[in-house]
Amino acid sequence: MSALLDSFATAFDALAARDAAGLGESRRNALDSALRDGLPGPRSEAWKYTSVRALERRAFVAPPAIATVDAEALAALTKAIPSPRMVFVDGRFDAGSSVLDGLPEGIEALPLSRVLHEGTPRDANVLQRRYAGADQVFAVTNAALAEEGAVIRVDRAIDATLHLVFVATSGDIGVHLRHLIDLRNDASLSLVEHHLALGEDRGLANHVGHVHLGQRARLSHVRLQAAAAGTSLFARTDAVLAREADYRRTDLELGGALSRHELNVRLEGDKANLQADGVLLADGRRHVDTRLGIEHIARDTTCTLGWRGIAGQRGRVVFHGGIEIRAGADGSEANLSNKNLLLSANAEIDTQPVLEIHADEVKAAHGATVGQLDANALFYLRSRGLGEAEARALLTGAFCREIVAGIEDAATRALCEDALERALARLGA
Repeated sequence: MSALLDSFATAFDALAARDAAGLGESRRNALDSALRDGLPGPRSEAWKYTSVRALERRAFVAPPAIATVDAEALAALTKAIPSPRMVFVDGRFDAGSSVLDGLPEGIEALPLSRVLHEGTPRDANVLQRRYAGADQVFAVTNAALAEEGAVIRVDRAIDATLHLVFVATSGDIGVHLRHLIDLRNDASLSLVEHHLALGEDRGLANHVGHVHLGQRARLSHVRLQAAAAGTSLFARTDAVLAREADYRRTDLELGGALSRHELNVRLEGDKANLQADGVLLADGRRHVDTRLGIEHIARDTTCTLGWRGIAGQRGRVVFHGGIEIRAGADGSEANLSNKNLLLSANAEIDTQPVLEIHADEVKAAHGATVGQLDANALFYLRSRGLGEAEARALLTGAFCREIVAGIEDAATRALCEDALERALARLGA
């Protein structure tokens, strides 16, 4: 067994909330499944372009019961993030840095640890979902080890933005968090999920999120991943949309050493709508992998997917955009665009758009491109007096800023623009 799986087993034995809410048996079964199936290898189609061979030789320790972090540094880090907010440090909920007093009526935001210890077994059902096969080993491990996360329930339209802040400090700490975002019929919410670092973190972060949108519910979701350069981050989001639900999200993958996000969305209600856009940026030796799995199940559903990838130096971007229009999902519309920019001869981009149609009377299009900066555009800018580095930076920035410009909330958009500028600076762009 690998050092990574060994460390998962050790963490399970020390898990304080192992039996909370009657989860002991299901957690043990999940761990046994992960240890039995092992880590995905190169023969796994879903992991064909993303190797975990180097990671499997590493061991990660469980987070301390109470996060030890410089309070002043943490306060300075979170000060720029508006409230209301929930802050998690090294996988633990930090009540002191969180600000939830101003939550409007109709929204409940709780740490999962509180739900496990005070709620009913039904409240913890989110941890009993089963996953099969080595392809999903990190989700299976999450089911075994998660004891913290954000549980958010909304039963009306909320005119506020809730921030979920995940801070990692230094050390080889492995954290597993499970989140639930549940919007009832006609509810709405703006949510910002922010991953960042204090210090040179080299840990492992494993997030699984469940998004449930009731009829006519509307969720605006921005995920800003700006983890430390040594972090390994695995994330999975499973969303289910009811009739006329509207899910709009923007993902910025800007940090970490190895990051992988799986976004799975089921459009189960008639006229449900998904708009998901993102920027994938790989500099240095970063490896960033995003995998979409969109299922049109009901009639007249729509999805619009626009993703931009940039790879420079020795970075690698991997993108899989899968759309399936099921039989009976007539009237559906699906559009996927994945444009990628190579800035170095040593960088690599692998893109795979997949479209399966099993229904009649649908509109669907998908496409992917990989290229370099336009030589004519560079020549034009240089002829107007710009230096080569300045011209390249201008074109590279314009390539991906369009995605950020689509974020509706001005404060959130400014936060993302600032993070993107810093990431582009690492590329020399």
